[in-house]
Amino acid sequence: MNDIVQLFGNNSPQNISTSVQLLLVLTVLSLAPSILILMTCFTRIVIVLSFVRTSLGTQQMPPNQVLMGLALFMTFFIMNPVFTEVNQKALTPLMDNKISIDEAYTNAEKPFKVFMSKHTRQKDLELFLSYAKKEKPKSVQDIPLSTLVPAYAISEIKTAFQIGFMIFIPFLVIDMIVASVLMSMGMMMLPPVMISLPFKILLFVMVDGWYLVVKSLLQSF
Repeated sequence: MNDIVQLFGNNSPQNISTSVQLLLVLTVLSLAPSILILMTCFTRIVIVLSFVRTSLGTQQMPPNQVLMGLALFMTFFIMNPVFTEVNQKALTPLMDNKISIDEAYTNAEKPFKVFMSKHTRQKDLELFLSYAKKEKPKSVQDIPLSTLVPAYAISEIKTAFQIGFMIFIPFLVIDMIVASVLMSMGMMMLPPVMISLPFKILLFVMVDGWYLVVKSLLQSF
């Protein structure tokens, strides 16, 4: 019991530094899902992939686990330069006790701000700036994360829906053609989805749909 009290009661600088680092790591891990979803390209990718599955009408194929896994790995691939810069300029110096926590936070948010600002619409950013009654920032680094993150999030959702709409059009045309043919043949009781589904899958496979979708997502960043 005394050993435990001495362990937690030791106020040496080394132990305090280790405790602060542990607290920082736990904080980052607890916020990791929110950071991953709202501050990276994950939102756009997962929405577009969901649109692909919905437009095909294949219900749960591919499964959610496959889509989420693909979205995660694509996110790590696209965000690799940002994560590398954060590790080199913030995490590694902090763990080596070369910079303070405040400096590490400042160094870590810079690459994220640069990335998010490139894909944030000015209209969305001005919405949150005006609501918060903040002056127009002189540079990207002057934009607070509390303003930039929601602006970036709604910009990503809009972009994802635009891409999803373009994906939906050819499959919608196939559904309309199949429905028209069935009605002209008097087969109104036969669900058009049952007939159009094989044609949509065939079209998607023939044009190498997954390659085109992933290529479009990569080029959009």
